[in-house]
Amino acid sequence: MCGRYAASRRPEDLAGIFEIEKAEEPEETFAPDYNVAPTKEVYAVLDRPLKDVEDPRPVRQLRRLKWGLVPSWSKSPEGAARMINARAETVHEKPSYRRAFSSRRCVIPADGYYEWVTGTQERDLEVEGRKKRPRKQPYFVLPADGSVFAMAGLYEFWRDKTLPDDHPQAWWVTCSVITTEAETTPLAVSPAEGPRSLAEIHPRMPLMLTPDRWDGWLDPSRTDPEDLRGLLSPPPPGLMRAYPVSTAVSNVRNNGPELLKELDGPEEGTLF
Repeated sequence: MCGRYAASRRPEDLAGIFEIEKAEEPEETFAPDYNVAPTKEVYAVLDRPLKDVEDPRPVRQLRRLKWGLVPSWSKSPEGAARMINARAETVHEKPSYRRAFSSRRCVIPADGYYEWVTGTQERDLEVEGRKKRPRKQPYFVLPADGSVFAMAGLYEFWRDKTLPDDHPQAWWVTCSVITTEAETTPLAVSPAEGPRSLAEIHPRMPLMLTPDRWDGWLDPSRTDPEDLRGLLSPPPPGLMRAYPVSTAVSNVRNNGPELLKELDGPEEGTLF
């Protein structure tokens, strides 16, 4: 899954990486976010025609969206926090995601994502419905070469009918990260002790899009679900590394570059 990630690149840096033509003017000064959590506003790259212009062509934009998708037909946004992830295997058929999958796809840039290890014993306990262990060791997962971690995403528009048309919060634009089965192949760089593959940390992972897939994924003219499903295959193995970080990241109130500091090994009292 993807329940937390880090995003420290500035909008101007993302504009260069993704060849942005139009960037949304921020209401406040950009600040790196080292602990992005559900329901926060996040940067996303999307191709969409601009409003109030005659040119109908899609324009590559950098927009701020709320993480936690609200389907257009939803009566309220209350379930957004549960809609942060969409499974690659079923995204084309689930009522909450299939319309967005067909025409409203985005890329959500990150430095990497956090995942809390789910050890074999704990997985057995979860299957049996028994109590989980209280402390899990978090890992930070990122491209081994330090490039941007481009997560496949979906976005959707939702109208709050309790507000007038001219209200600034009348329209919500929300998003979800697509996940896939975690890689079982060896990591490009493994920690000294602990997991040797992403699957040993958690059975799911965000679907990372390599640069050769960005244009195809963002192209709103591609609407055939079977054609689009071809873009959902995982990236080539051996691109990722993972290392243990402080359990301080488990508290969403903590936010700073120290959360990305690589530990020599798992913290005492945690799994692995």
